[in-house]
Amino acid sequence: MTACFRKRLKGLPSLPVPPLQQTCDRYLTVLEPIVEVDKLRHTQELVAEFQKPGGVGESLQKGLERRASKTENWLSDWWVQIAYLDYRLPVVVHSSPGVLLPRLDFSDRQGQIRHAAKLIGGVLDFKKMIDNETLPVEFLGGSPLCMNQYYELLSSCRIPGLKRDSVVNHAKSSSPPTHITVVHNYQFFVLDVYNSDKTPLTEEQLYTQLERILDLSLQTNKEPIGILTTQHRNSWGKAYINLIKDETNKQSVEAIQRSIFTLCLDAPMPKVSDDLYRSSAAIQMLHGGGSRWNSGNRWFDKTLQFIIGEDGSCGLTYEHAPAEGPPIVALIDHVVEYMKKPEIVRSPAASLPMPQKLHFNITPEIKKDIDEAKEKMNGLVQDLEMRVTVFDQFGKNLPKTHKMSPDAFIQIALQLAYYRTHQRCCSTYESASLRMFRLGRTETIRSASINSANFVKAFDDTITCSNTILKAVKAHRSYTDMAIRGQGIDRHLLGLKMQAVEDLGSVPDIFRDTSYAAAMHYRLSTSQVPAKTDCVMCFGPVVPDGYAVCYNPKNDHINFAVASFNSCKETNAARLSQALGDALVDMRTLLEQTPKAKL
Repeated sequence: MTACFRKRLKGLPSLPVPPLQQTCDRYLTVLEPIVEVDKLRHTQELVAEFQKPGGVGESLQKGLERRASKTENWLSDWWVQIAYLDYRLPVVVHSSPGVLLPRLDFSDRQGQIRHAAKLIGGVLDFKKMIDNETLPVEFLGGSPLCMNQYYELLSSCRIPGLKRDSVVNHAKSSSPPTHITVVHNYQFFVLDVYNSDKTPLTEEQLYTQLERILDLSLQTNKEPIGILTTQHRNSWGKAYINLIKDETNKQSVEAIQRSIFTLCLDAPMPKVSDDLYRSSAAIQMLHGGGSRWNSGNRWFDKTLQFIIGEDGSCGLTYEHAPAEGPPIVALIDHVVEYMKKPEIVRSPAASLPMPQKLHFNITPEIKKDIDEAKEKMNGLVQDLEMRVTVFDQFGKNLPKTHKMSPDAFIQIALQLAYYRTHQRCCSTYESASLRMFRLGRTETIRSASINSANFVKAFDDTITCSNTILKAVKAHRSYTDMAIRGQGIDRHLLGLKMQAVEDLGSVPDIFRDTSYAAAMHYRLSTSQVPAKTDCVMCFGPVVPDGYAVCYNPKNDHINFAVASFNSCKETNAARLSQALGDALVDMRTLLEQTPKAKL
């Protein structure tokens, strides 16, 4: 980290610790639409006890304020630890998102590697801005945002542990990596992407090298070593220790971990009808389709894995610990624009060293781990239902004409769709950025509010409804503003809980309460990830009986990805996806029937 970057980081405000009473009051308000009255009454008593003068809450608040005065960000280390590194379910589906890009116009290997060469060039072009610290600073509402996450994207990798993982970033080493990893037919290769004079390889040179890699890996008769990274983290932690006992294996794994990023050249997906193509392609980006398809053609611990299929499918998956969606999307937008540029005149290619194949010695024990990983992965693939749709009736321009936040409008439609499908409101998570603050990550926008509950329950009563839609949308907008300014409740509550563990070795009763468990059980886990590119991000539900919903609102349409687990009989991604489209149309009808003066 250079002095210039440090100075820019220091110029940002620190994440505040919200007032204790404010968080306690807002916590009780958040519970109203999702917790029964008698349970809420009990919680009110616990909260009153927690925040009384001289009580445990006040003591923990002071401890948190002390921590804030001594650290760059009181939350960030705890957040990465709790949300990611201590999380033991597989990163695939449960943590790492996939991104589906528009289908590319080819269906053969030549087209595949031609586009892959362009993609590599685009990423290296973006990397140049990171290396030179010339990335334009982003702003939100006139406030500069923390750019630190961009410096964590490349040459980084998650390392499995027996109980807790870690992340290593080789971009910060004295000799940063100059290679990427390419994986094809389950076989991994080191591809140097810079010449000896430190200039990046030309597109033609990259094409030649990728062609060589394809020629060296025509058969899939190798064990899919990458599928080990799909395991439960404790299982992978044990298998990892066993894998790297062998020196050849250790060197191969380290080459993958050190690489700038991974490029996955995938076999074609199973053929599906045109209306299911997006859903089928999205799951290839998210999990690879299982051991028979491309799940072994990955290293899921790698922060960035770009994926190009032989059939024109294109996208990426990323390991979530180092960064949120917006920096990933900024990189994608840059790469997609770069790939549209005409080819530079081909220069005669200087002789290049052959790409280096990474070898793995597979012992019977490793083979057993691979077979177990295949079985578990295939079970997860069967369990996940994904629906990617393009809602084409309108886009973000419609709510804007009614002076409404498009995100708030979509979130309220989601509340309506869920209520119609399940006849109840549920705890809802929407990700909000804390990048206004130094090393900021995320806060929770709680989209299920008293106002949204009133709206969805009153929807058939148009007299009530016309008044409630604006209240619901405004309440969401207000909560969003509060969250991005560091005044949300969830990270503060987490901080108080973590402070209790450090100070007291146990947690206060409000964190053992059934209301707290209900508040943290997000049956709707959602994220708006807007992009210039006509893409959509997708991820798995965070609870067994929940949904994951991600969306990219464009001017005249909205891209949605909705996921659920088949093992839960209550949830159905296709049904919620249909209900969401219906809710959006019905809300438009309501707006058109209501005089604007009333809104």
